[in-house]
Parts: sequence; C-alpha cells; structure tokens
Amino acid sequence: MPDPAPPPSPTPACRLIRATDSYAGRQGLTYLHGVSAQSVGARGLCLHLLTIPPGGRAKAHLHAAHETAIYVLAGEGVMFWGDRLEHEMTSRAGDIVYIPAGVPHLPLNRGSEPVVAVIARTDPNEQESVVLRPDLDALVP
Repeated sequence: MPDPAPPPSPTPACRLIRATDSYAGRQGLTYLHGVSAQSVGARGLCLHLLTIPPGGRAKAHLHAAHETAIYVLAGEGVMFWGDRLEHEMTSRAGDIVYIPAGVPHLPLNRGSEPVVAVIARTDPNEQESVVLRPDLDALVP
C-alpha cells in the first residue's frame, strides 16, 4: 500500500508509489494500487495497473460519473459494451481504449496470456462511481 497521504499543506508534494499492493475492485478484478484520492490525495484522476488472468472476466458495470482511458501493455483483451453489451471490441498491446461515462461494459481475457493494462479515470476515488449491472452479466458467454 502506498504511504498515507500527507496532511494538506500550502505547497503540494510529489509522491512515489511502489505498485506492490493490490485491492479487489467491485468489478471482480484485482488492481495494483496507484494514484488515487485514497493513496496520495489526488483530486482529479485515478491511475492503476490491472492484470486480467487467462480466462478472467469482470462483472458488467459502468462508471456513472467519469471517463476511463486504458493503455494495453500486454496480451489481448475483449470488451463487450453498450446498453445490452451488444458491441464487442478486441484490444492488443499498444492499443488505447476510451470508455465514456455511463457506458456499460464487461472486459474479459479469452487468451492464454495475462492482459496487463494501465487504467486512468477522471474520478480520483478508486471505486466511488462503479455501478454494477448484474442484469447484463449473462449476456456475455
């Protein structure tokens, strides 16, 4: 876990985070701690490292009030998205994925290698605007 956020001061401080500890997200995936309101007192962004193991998948969800950008470092992931998860997108190492606020999505890994990605969100809180959509989970085989 990163060092606790320092108390507010008139001079902002740069922080180093060693991404060694993880947390389980409501989406059903595990994230390495990164930049967030909880870790360093961030006020406008959240940045984490995600690994989806072979055969792994998230729960259908959306982020109610913030956008997400994903940079795929390794592997090949599939994401179903849309009101009924009717769209399918495959992303590979080097690809960048954008998810608008409020769009239901469900990422998964059908491959034999882990998918590793850097995830940035415009909400500094790690899990505050995650809305699970269990009504959509069964739509993705």
